[in-house]
Amino acid sequence: MNFEQARFNMIEQQIRTWDVLDQRVLTALANVRREDFVPQRFRELAFADMSLPIGEGEFMMQPKVEARLVQELDLQPNDKVLEVGTGSGYLTALMASLAGYVYSVEIKPQLAESARARLDAQGVSNVTIEVGDASQGWPRHGPYDGIVITGSVPTLADSFKESLATGGRLVAIVGGPPVMEAVLVRRIDETGWSTCSLFDCSIAPLVNAVPEPTFVF
Repeated sequence: MNFEQARFNMIEQQIRTWDVLDQRVLTALANVRREDFVPQRFRELAFADMSLPIGEGEFMMQPKVEARLVQELDLQPNDKVLEVGTGSGYLTALMASLAGYVYSVEIKPQLAESARARLDAQGVSNVTIEVGDASQGWPRHGPYDGIVITGSVPTLADSFKESLATGGRLVAIVGGPPVMEAVLVRRIDETGWSTCSLFDCSIAPLVNAVPEPTFVF
């Protein structure tokens, strides 16, 4: 299989058509070898417009969703980023190529170990992968200029918003099947945030995400 041609086709046919036009993001997509972050048996599907299983019951998002989330974060060279859910490490590598430093937290040790090995093999050095449960936030390295939550959450915990630096951006996919939407949260000042809806999509849930509150009458 011609991986370079497949990568080019992915960018031109999937990514650009989903309004991902930031040249920095497109360059990152061209440079980070997605096929090296999927299980060996799925390498030829690495660029398909679909989510892919990566083991431990987890999935990679569609390439266009990953690219759009990264674009919305508007990462800058000195930014400090939190990724909740390392998964395969591919999104981690994309963000590391754009930001100053990425802290990525993975609840499943085997996935964390595999992702760390892949990132090391790619020469990615500005990433720390930690094993833990960040479903309610991970403030220890904050405040962050960017936060991405890689599994869907029924509601967005306030702790994530509070871990943003002023001017910081957070992207997450909020809701439950079949209705989920990607949102962008920006911290305006010490006590203010803005939230806007980006697009509808559906992805696997984040482990231990707090369920939406129910009311008992």
